[in-house]
Amino acid sequence: MTAENKQEEYIKLRVVGQDNSEVHFKVKMTTSMGKLKKSYAERQGVGVATLRFLFDGKRINDDETPKQLEMEDNDTIEVYQEQVGGSST
Repeated sequence: MTAENKQEEYIKLRVVGQDNSEVHFKVKMTTSMGKLKKSYAERQGVGVATLRFLFDGKRINDDETPKQLEMEDNDTIEVYQEQVGGSST
């Protein structure tokens, strides 16, 4: 395997929260996004179920990979707090 191929195996992703804080991840193109989501949630001290992860405006599923999502180096993932509907009682 050449150094060039090895570099292409990994990409850097920026995960940006609602407060504009950034966390950078270096992941394999074949890594499930569920791992990245869990790692981000742990760093933020929140449950992964309370967060919504979007790439190019579309929700990211746990079983998807950067390769499937056609992500490139330095792409940005946006994270939002999951909004739960309720009554105003």
